[in-house]
Amino acid sequence: MATNAGTTITLAEEIMLLSLDDESGAQRLRQSVAPALSGAILIELVLAERVSVSGKHMELRSTESTGDPLLDGRLRLVETWLRGRRRRMTDWLTKDYMKVSGPVLERLGERGLVAQQVHKVLGVFPQRRYPEVDGTVERALRERLAAVVLGGARPDERTAGLIALLHAAKLHRLAFPQHSPGSVKPRMAEIADGQWAADGVRAAIRDMQAAMVVMMAATVVAVS
Repeated sequence: MATNAGTTITLAEEIMLLSLDDESGAQRLRQSVAPALSGAILIELVLAERVSVSGKHMELRSTESTGDPLLDGRLRLVETWLRGRRRRMTDWLTKDYMKVSGPVLERLGERGLVAQQVHKVLGVFPQRRYPEVDGTVERALRERLAAVVLGGARPDERTAGLIALLHAAKLHRLAFPQHSPGSVKPRMAEIADGQWAADGVRAAIRDMQAAMVVMMAATVVAVS
């Protein structure tokens, strides 16, 4: 998907746009969205052939710039963390997911899609909200998702990857607020399991889904 500047918006930014209330700028389902953001960036790095995922382990393939500041910033962190070794993807996601929302929101602000507003709770504690400034990108995103999930269109690689991430994080209601999760889950599961990408990318998505299920279960336990 292209922004007004003509550049491609990342999967993580797409997920964040779906999670933000257009008017208030409040983020919905924060605990579930955060792991999906981290997973989305990792999948972007796999698609860009900067990182590979095999047997639930990550390996650095290239440190060449992707041309996107958000992805390149995470790539440098991955490089430092791996230090030339193969390490478990779950460990990276657990380390990264609580830190990734800020950079994603900052990038959306730089693109002119959202604006940061700071409110003080009880007159003391700052609370940041990100209301929508330009809704064209999100509208096109939702139309694309609807065409594939509700209309049965064949997804391209990036759209299928996005749907797989949303399904793994149980974010069905964010993507389709007018539909019950049960009505869209079968099609989203079909896409997540489908033959829409090269073997390496599909395997990475599968391992990502498994890792996110583990992370989200642990988050529920911690919160409760």
